[in-house]
Amino acid sequence: MTIVLATGGTGGHLFPAEALARELIARGHKIVVMTDKRGRLYGDVFPGAAISIVPSAAFSDRSLIGLIFAPFEILGGIVVSLVKLRNLKPRAVVGFGGYPSLPVMLAACLAGLPTAILSPDALLGRANRLLMNYVRVIAANFPLVRVLPKNRKKIVYTGNPLRPDVIALRAAPYQTPAVGGPLRLLVFGGSQGARVFSERMPAAVKLLAPELKARLIIVQQSRPEDIEIVRRDYAALGIAAELASFFKDMPQQIANAHLVIARSGAGTVSELACIGRPAILVPLPHALDDNQTPNAEALVNAGGGWRISQREFTPEKIAAMLTNIFADPAGLTERAAAALTLAKPDATHALADLVETLEARP
Repeated sequence: MTIVLATGGTGGHLFPAEALARELIARGHKIVVMTDKRGRLYGDVFPGAAISIVPSAAFSDRSLIGLIFAPFEILGGIVVSLVKLRNLKPRAVVGFGGYPSLPVMLAACLAGLPTAILSPDALLGRANRLLMNYVRVIAANFPLVRVLPKNRKKIVYTGNPLRPDVIALRAAPYQTPAVGGPLRLLVFGGSQGARVFSERMPAAVKLLAPELKARLIIVQQSRPEDIEIVRRDYAALGIAAELASFFKDMPQQIANAHLVIARSGAGTVSELACIGRPAILVPLPHALDDNQTPNAEALVNAGGGWRISQREFTPEKIAAMLTNIFADPAGLTERAAAALTLAKPDATHALADLVETLEARP
């Protein structure tokens, strides 16, 4: 059958949509991805799927003129989507969040088509909030907080579809740090979130006891403009550090780590849970609606890590946390096992099953 996927343009929207598209195509379905003009660049992301462009607009970070015209752009997107959906006659329409998905999903609801939205975050995104009471199903990753639909029975916990290289490391055995042995610390934060780690982690390591410092092996993601400064700082401390602005093998780096320090985007927390690694999570303070904090709390509540705000993330606090955490190797192993309890490694299959049966749901 023909299935439409409506998605925004960031990785948090695209990666789950890509995973579902590949699974549904493998099951013999025809996939049409409807998104904004950036979709012209997504051919490599969605091999075997058709890309259809729909007008859209966001209400954030726009000029006054842009804000005035945004409703008209969205209305135009709804009209275009209605025409395209009428021609496609899809058996299901699935939204992955982001404002480019909004006109498509509103049109699908108006047309009475079987609809679902995916919420990778514990807090529904703004576009999904506008849709939550009109779609048939909300596929959720973590327990939803703060904003809930009127009918909570429509929430189905499928998990968040993950990349194959993450699934391949599902529940990779955790190597408890040996007494006096190396301590592998992975630090990453994406393009927006890495700067604070670059500024504060070397200062925190400097405060560690010499015997602990000597055991550290650090792998850290830094912005290109920060790498040389961070490399110099770690070298001055005698720390073995591997630095890069991007790690193609990030899932493997997670699996190699004894402890992770990271932001708490939905994808990051889902990957930590799937692989099973303890983490200190620092929610991005400027994230829209503070949506990263509930994700971090989901891992903490499962027993898989610690949450600390960026304001509290000082060198002194970090050094104290690392000292206490690494002093309890057995505790790290317990946290790694606890992280796994939050994992839904079969999320892609579960979501695909849901989509195939969406037409039969009331």
